Amino acid sequence: MKLGRRKFLHLAAGAAALPALSCAAKAQAYPTRSVRVIVGFSPAGGADVFARLIAQWLSERLGQQFFVENRPGAASNIATELVVRAPADGYTLLQVTVANASNASLYENLRFNFIRDITPVAGLMRGTFAMVVHPSFPAKTVPEFIAYAKANPGKINMASSGVGAGPHVAGELFKMMAGIEMAHVPYRGGGPAITALLGGEVQVFFSPVPEPIEQIKAGNLRALAVCSATRLEALPDVPTVNEFIPGYEAGTFYGIGAPKNTPADIVDKLNKEINVALADPTIRARLAVLGTTVLAGSSADFGKLIADETEKWAKVVKFAGIKAH
Repeated sequence: MKLGRRKFLHLAAGAAALPALSCAAKAQAYPTRSVRVIVGFSPAGGADVFARLIAQWLSERLGQQFFVENRPGAASNIATELVVRAPADGYTLLQVTVANASNASLYENLRFNFIRDITPVAGLMRGTFAMVVHPSFPAKTVPEFIAYAKANPGKINMASSGVGAGPHVAGELFKMMAGIEMAHVPYRGGGPAITALLGGEVQVFFSPVPEPIEQIKAGNLRALAVCSATRLEALPDVPTVNEFIPGYEAGTFYGIGAPKNTPADIVDKLNKEINVALADPTIRARLAVLGTTVLAGSSADFGKLIADETEKWAKVVKFAGIKAH
C-alpha cells in the first residue's frame, strides 16, 4: 500500500509537470510555421520598410517565413486591434510605432489599452522626422516657411500618414510652437503621403526620414529641416527645426509587440534574435543610411520607452487640443 501511494504521488507529480514541459518545448521549437508581422500602415512607408527588414532577418535565422501584412487605417488602430484579438502564441506580431503611444490620448473610444494588451518584444530603431516640401514651394528655410504660412492663411496643406500618427502630432507640435495654421490632410500611410507631396496635392509633410530620403537626395523633394535634437549624419547639410524654434523635437520609434500573455520564452527568443540583428554591421549600416539608430535592449526596456512616449505625447495632444474619433 505504501509503495502504491508513493508510486501514485510520483506519477501525479510527473503529470503536473507536463504542461510546463510542453510550454517549454513549444517555445524551444518556435516557430514551427509562418509568422505574420502586422503593419498598421501602407507599403513603402517607414513602418513597412523596417518590418520587412527584420522579417527577412528572422526568416533566415529561425527557418520559418516571417511575412509582413499591411493593415492600414485609423493611425494603426485597426492593425493593433487585430493583434490584440489574435492568439497569444507568437504567430501574430505587431509593428509598434510612435502612433501607438499617441493614440492612447488621441482616441477616446479605443477597444483596447495598448500598454495592457500588447506585450513589448523588442525595439528596432529610433528615428526622427524631416520637414519636407516640394522643390517648387516658395520657402527654402523654416523661417521663410513660417513667414509664408502667416502671410497666406489657409494655403498650406499638411500631409500625414493618418490621424494621430507620428507625422500628424509632429506637425501639430510645429504649428503650436510656430504660431501658424495648416490644414491637416491624412493619408493611409507614408507612401501615399509622399506621392501626394510629389504631385502637389499637399505642401508639406513631416515624414519619417527613411521615407523621403532618396527623393531628397535626388532633388525631387526639399528638406527644410529635421526634427531631431542634432543634425543627422545621413543629411548633414539639413538644419534642425530647433535651430529656429528652440525646444522643438519630435521623434519616432519602431519595434515589435505581441498579444498579452504570449509565452515569456517566445518573447525572449524573439528579443534575442532581434538584438542579434541590431548588432549586425550590415543592419546597422542600413539603418544609418536611412537616418536612424538602433534601439537595442530587453523587452522591459522597450516597454519603458512606450510608457514614456505615451506620457510625452499625451501632454502635446492635450495642449494642442488634437482630437481623433
